[in-house]
Amino acid sequence: MPADTPGDACLYFVIDSAAQMLLYVGETCRSNKRWKGIHDCKDYIESYQSLHYKYGLKTAVNIAFWWDTPVQTRPRQQLEQALIQKWKSPFNKECWERWGQPFA
Repeated sequence: MPADTPGDACLYFVIDSAAQMLLYVGETCRSNKRWKGIHDCKDYIESYQSLHYKYGLKTAVNIAFWWDTPVQTRPRQQLEQALIQKWKSPFNKECWERWGQPFA
């Protein structure tokens, strides 16, 4: 996808393949713009990787995109919330009561 376009609607997943863990679930209507701005999850990933490096633990953090999602915002957000509740991803604020706020 050309970098100068705003991108498409999708869900995205931050995954640590080394730990086999889903860290974050997100949704956007502009996939190319979402990560160029301020996003707390970027800080969490940086802290997560720094601590793993400090203690000699392997990480393999990647972002995966699911393009076959609803284009309309509300249905896409409902799907995002259902996946957050199903997988209890620790970087999503909806799961902080369970895991605590990451790197606060």
